[in-house]
Amino acid sequence: MNPILRDILDLLDVERIEENLYRGRNAADSEHVFGGQVLAQAIAAANRTIDADRQLHSIHAYFLRPGDWNVPILYQVDRIRDGRSFTTRRVAAIQHGRAIFSMSSSWQKDEPGLEHSVPMPDVPSPESLRSDKDAYAEIAKTRPEVKRFAYRFDAIDSRQVENILMGNTDAHPPYKHTWLKTRDPLPDNPEVHLCMLAYMSDLDFMSTSMLPHGRSPSGGADRSFQGASLDHALWFHRAFRADEWLLFAKSSPSAAGARGFVRGQFFNARGELVATAAQECLIRIRS
Repeated sequence: MNPILRDILDLLDVERIEENLYRGRNAADSEHVFGGQVLAQAIAAANRTIDADRQLHSIHAYFLRPGDWNVPILYQVDRIRDGRSFTTRRVAAIQHGRAIFSMSSSWQKDEPGLEHSVPMPDVPSPESLRSDKDAYAEIAKTRPEVKRFAYRFDAIDSRQVENILMGNTDAHPPYKHTWLKTRDPLPDNPEVHLCMLAYMSDLDFMSTSMLPHGRSPSGGADRSFQGASLDHALWFHRAFRADEWLLFAKSSPSAAGARGFVRGQFFNARGELVATAAQECLIRIRS
């Protein structure tokens, strides 16, 4: 397994400190706490308190304060309910004595039921597309600031259908399609795949709501606006593997009130909808 992917998996493997209390560390070479990392660590902490016959089907999370990448994050799990079919957990991520993140999650005992799935968008296969790793390696030659997030492409093979890269200033309809998978096989541990999909669900998500306005995150170079994730939700519909190709189909139906709303669907290569994501983000224009 390549070392970058191994480092990310190690980050997502939270350490048990006490009953219902876990500790997650931050990447040493980053200057901010990535929201997808916090999502994934919170899921891992909650999962450690769940019976093996329950699967995660939804999370609803709020980002309350910016994280401090210099210190670990404590995850306190509240065992809200253990029912016959559903289990509910609430997780608070804490730094410096204050909550920076809050998440509610629901887990269900496996049971059969009605099934249908919307069709997957008709897009080119990942094999026909250029990887983000190659694209951002070119950008980094003149804009080294992108390296602080682009290192993830050494671990995650990401390929964009529309090829809209960071720093793009051309207006575009508010949708994007990205193929994603880890570059190496993952262990046969459902928690690892859950956490990795949660991690990937925050990659290049907020930028979709900025496309019609000719703006995009620019590695910190553009100071004309302030962007941040406000909340994040995930619904898991079917079993999946994060080391196999997943199409992340993203769209933004609305932006208003200095907030952008984005939704996304994850499809496996067979065209089945395996997960749905939604996020509201702050897009504040600075005067």
